Amino acid sequence: MARPHLTLTQRYFDAVAYAAEAHAWQARKGGNIAYMSHLLGVSSLVIEAGGDEDQAIAGLLHDVVEDQGGLQRLADVRRRYGDRVAGIVLGCSDSLDGDDGYWMDYWERKQAYLDRLETEPPELVMVSIADKVHNARALVTDLEYSGVAVFNKFHGSAREIIHYYRECLRIGRAADVSHVLTSPLEVAIRDVELMVYG
Repeated sequence: MARPHLTLTQRYFDAVAYAAEAHAWQARKGGNIAYMSHLLGVSSLVIEAGGDEDQAIAGLLHDVVEDQGGLQRLADVRRRYGDRVAGIVLGCSDSLDGDDGYWMDYWERKQAYLDRLETEPPELVMVSIADKVHNARALVTDLEYSGVAVFNKFHGSAREIIHYYRECLRIGRAADVSHVLTSPLEVAIRDVELMVYG
């Protein structure tokens, strides 16, 4: 029997509990699915792509600064899980909870994130791409169920969202992120395009 590339420690399971508490009352955008499902999904994708425990923890916590406390939350993440996890979490955030990021135009905010992502280390890009894979797959499912009306829950247009995912894919490939993540992201983008444009 093959040995796993990663043996998760109690530190990881503490991070699961931390994420569950931080996002306890949060649901996925436009629905009632517990947000924790997304965080577990992203962390799982990171592990499947060969990530280490820090990256898997960052997958669990990648939205905690953006959605649940900003810089104060970041300081707590740093204290609990260290500088490396905190750096990845911050790098995966396109705004800080309570800052003026959401007052920016959708594409302006996303372009700023893409510009920054291109300069980040591959270990961070991997976690970001895992997030995009999980989100893009969910978008495909939503499109199958609700049609293009699903885009009403987003601040950006279908064209902007597709372009954003395409740019993330390009950056992921340039950072040599595992095909375990880039291939499903490419498939999801193609499926979204087919459902939107025919």
